[in-house]
Amino acid sequence: MARGPATHLLRIYSSKNNVSRIRFLSSDRFFQSSKELYPNEPPKSHVCSSFDCPIHPPFKTAQLHKLPSYYHKIRVPNFNKQLFSTLVENEKFNSDSESTEGVELESDEARDCHVGSGKSVEFAHVAFHDPAEIYRELRDAPKSEKQTRYDWDMLGEIFSCFSKSGWASNQALAVYIGASFFPTAVQKFRNFFFKKCQTDIVKYLVSLGPCNEAERFLFPIFVEFCLEEFSDEIKRFKGMIDSADLTKPHTWFPFARAMKRKIIYHCGPTNSGKTYNALQRYMEAKKGIYCSPLRLLAMEVFDKMNTLGVYCSLLTGQEKKHVPFSNHISCTVEMVSTDELYDVAIIDEIQMMSDPFRGYAWTRAFLGLKADEIHVCGDPSVLDIVRKICSETGDQLVENHYERFKPLVVEAKTLLGDLRNVRSGDCVVAFSRREIFEVKLAIEKYTSHRCCVIYGALPPETRRQQANLFNDQDKEYDVLVASDAVGMGLNLNIRRVVFYSLSKYNGDKIVPVAPSQVKQIAGRAGRRGSRYPDGLTTTLHLDDLDYLIECLKKPFDEVKKVGLFPFFEQVELFAGQLPDMTFSQLLGKFGENCRLDGSYFLCKHDHIKKVANMLEKVQAISLEDRFNFCFAPVNIRDPKAMYHLLRFASSYAQKLPVNIAMGMPKCSARNDTELLDLETKHQVLSMYLWLSNHFKEETFPYVKKAEAMATDIADLLGQSLIKACWKPESRNKPKSKPEENEDGHERPRSLIKLYKKKRDESPSPPQYVEKVAT
Repeated sequence: MARGPATHLLRIYSSKNNVSRIRFLSSDRFFQSSKELYPNEPPKSHVCSSFDCPIHPPFKTAQLHKLPSYYHKIRVPNFNKQLFSTLVENEKFNSDSESTEGVELESDEARDCHVGSGKSVEFAHVAFHDPAEIYRELRDAPKSEKQTRYDWDMLGEIFSCFSKSGWASNQALAVYIGASFFPTAVQKFRNFFFKKCQTDIVKYLVSLGPCNEAERFLFPIFVEFCLEEFSDEIKRFKGMIDSADLTKPHTWFPFARAMKRKIIYHCGPTNSGKTYNALQRYMEAKKGIYCSPLRLLAMEVFDKMNTLGVYCSLLTGQEKKHVPFSNHISCTVEMVSTDELYDVAIIDEIQMMSDPFRGYAWTRAFLGLKADEIHVCGDPSVLDIVRKICSETGDQLVENHYERFKPLVVEAKTLLGDLRNVRSGDCVVAFSRREIFEVKLAIEKYTSHRCCVIYGALPPETRRQQANLFNDQDKEYDVLVASDAVGMGLNLNIRRVVFYSLSKYNGDKIVPVAPSQVKQIAGRAGRRGSRYPDGLTTTLHLDDLDYLIECLKKPFDEVKKVGLFPFFEQVELFAGQLPDMTFSQLLGKFGENCRLDGSYFLCKHDHIKKVANMLEKVQAISLEDRFNFCFAPVNIRDPKAMYHLLRFASSYAQKLPVNIAMGMPKCSARNDTELLDLETKHQVLSMYLWLSNHFKEETFPYVKKAEAMATDIADLLGQSLIKACWKPESRNKPKSKPEENEDGHERPRSLIKLYKKKRDESPSPPQYVEKVAT
């Protein structure tokens, strides 16, 4: 329905001609506030003395001059300024009344309209009635009293605004009326109200019009209606909300809260010695655990501890190496146990608490580790939120601040867009696999340098092999080409970090690299005790230099929230409220209804939902097993890897031994397609090993074979990277498109028509025809 002054004028005109029961409504949606209309009246003059409640001042046509200028231009043909009727029964209007054609709105004072006069005062007492009493009166009323058509139309508008009210929807959550159910509840409340409404309530609502005051009058009556009519729905939604309650996560770990833990925050940039100092205390402890952000770093600490004579075991998602008599563990942060008691624990790269995908693992380790001393290492971005969490948990916080051993220097002279200016010890950082291989190919073609390659899709063993080649001064590989994977997890002798570009694809569009990430990567240049103690950084192109300087000067952004994700037990409790939903729908519903404190956010889980959608094809599998399969380390953009995960789950559901069923390549890759295939095969084997550590051993019986295959493929990948001299290809090739003619795109043709066309176009053998003719 159209709204505005033009609509009201049309109603006046229609009422004059007995077209409908319409009256002119005074509403603050169309006119200025009473202060502007009545500047000389004191505020208390708007209060009714008999009822002591706010009322609307009478509306006068003289007030129309207060409207915006474009409303003054509205003309209504045959507009008559005499009083109009609100009832169809008043059919004695003089049809010959004086009228003017195209009269412009005038500002002279007319008589008070129906709304806003004594009528609103007459029904104002309704506002003081108890909402529960009003609801009972409506419920017990035999039927609705007769109302004018205008009143019905206005009620429709009021309820329409009420159903769309964000305020009412939010308030309804307090009585466990969910946002998805709210419109349905309002619709049923509207039907109930229209069948039972009483004149005094209707007149009072109509006098208010579709405004906030009407919403606040209706809402408590709506609540009474819902409590009586939707008790089952409210009970179900309350149970769902309670089971999705992620507030106060520090209370999930009562044993950790019972301890008086000491938190030592080693705060500083890359190459400042913060992790080194934490590891010194770790080695001195009788029992300790090191929580790493990467398998590669966990393996490095594992090797280092055992080399120094500290017996240490390794625990990652893919491998478990138990060293006899060891009291120390090096693990990935997702694998940390919150049940064991330790003397010293280290959580490395603590700023990863704010990671949108994996942050929950750091939060869980920080809140739940049972250790007398917990050393957290990272940059200052999460320092404030760590302080806040420690105040909630009652843990003692000690802050140790560090500076770089040698300052990071930005070289004003860039490579000027020419990779021939690369020098020994340089690390060229690119943010896509294609760019990495293009840079390697160009450097080795136009210079005498040889390149090592490191990027995220490579297995840890291959990355370590490439890093060792680069660090070895006796080898000819003196330049490193890497992705942002070089930012953590490897000790590299880098003289200078050169940014090939400072933008990357984030899965949706090309965006600038975050300043914190630029700092992390640039900080890899220079290493204490290496042949390059001084760190340098620059860019390939001069245009990127200003952004690099800006990023390095910019202080770390303060993190306001850290990540959370529910345990399986919480998901299981939530699933009990919604037994008919698929696991993917369950996760989506949990994300919609979970409650969080202001310091936490729910980690993104779209990749988990995508795996869950694929696994819906597998029926005979428990919720817990489905939950574990969905967390398997699979590249959701790789169809082959997804296929193997589906096959593993299908075999498991059929209670069959899960086999690898994958051929072993015989040689290193000769082109990029074969290199991609090697990467995929290793990812599948890594996924098999991960599943074998999360399910019963007898269901994944080929662990030894998978480990041997993974080691061989990692070696083949290393050999392939050394001799790689081809242009890279995309992992997901675009589908071939039908040929286009001059007129545009050509539609695919029917196979039958193509066959007939081919048969008609093929020439008939003349000799055969002649023989038939004779």
